[in-house]
Amino acid sequence: MNMTEDRQQPQFGRFWCGARRATASWAAACFLILLGLPMPNHATEEPNYQVLQKFKDIEVRQYEGYCVAEVLVPGPAEDAGNTAFPILAGYIFGKNKGERKLAMTAPVTQAAEPVKLDMTAPVTQTVAPGGFKVQFVLPKGVTRDNAPEPLDVRVLLRDIAPSRVAVIRYSGFWSESNYQQHLGKLQAAMRAADLKSVGEPVYSRYNAPLTPWFMRRNEIWLNLAEAP
Repeated sequence: MNMTEDRQQPQFGRFWCGARRATASWAAACFLILLGLPMPNHATEEPNYQVLQKFKDIEVRQYEGYCVAEVLVPGPAEDAGNTAFPILAGYIFGKNKGERKLAMTAPVTQAAEPVKLDMTAPVTQTVAPGGFKVQFVLPKGVTRDNAPEPLDVRVLLRDIAPSRVAVIRYSGFWSESNYQQHLGKLQAAMRAADLKSVGEPVYSRYNAPLTPWFMRRNEIWLNLAEAP
C-alpha cells in the first residue's frame, strides 16, 4: 500500500484527551451519556456482516450496506475526534429536521419534531483529503433517503455500499503504539494470505472512554481490492 508514514500514525493515544480537561467539554459528557458505562458489545447495534475467512490474526468480513452520518474535520489526528464528536452527537441527539415523509409520487419533506436516533457502533476515523473523516453508523433501516435531515450543514449523510474488509480486533489503550502494532500485524497477515487492500486504514472504536482498557474492542479495517 502506498501510504506515507505520517498518514499511518493517527496518534490515537490522545484522541479523547479533551474529555479529561478541566470542566471537560459537553461533547465528552454527551458521549458518556450516549454510550453509558461499560456494557457487553452485543447491547450496541452494529452493521450486519458475515465472516468469510479466518486467519491467524485476522478475519475477512462481508458487510451489508449501511448509512452513516459523517463530518470532515482538519487535523491533527489526535484532535479530530474531539472536533467531530459534538457535531455528530448534536445530529444524533435531535439537531435535525425530523422524519422525512414520502408521498406516492415524489419525495416531500415535511417539518416534524426532531428525532433522537439510537447510538450504534463503531465510530470510525480515517484519513481523507482535507483532514479526517469521522463517521457515526446509523441504526438499521435508516438510509440517506429516509434519515432525518441535519440542521448542521457540516453533517453529511452517506449510504455505504456493501464491502469486503480485512479486520484485526484487539483490546487495550487507544495509543499510537497499540494501533501501529496491530496495523502491522494486519498488513503482514494480508501479505501472507495474498490479500490486496485499497484506500486508507479505518480505525473503529466500540466503547466509551471510561471502559477499562482490557475490556475495549478496537478494530482496524482495510478494504479489499476486487479479485482479478
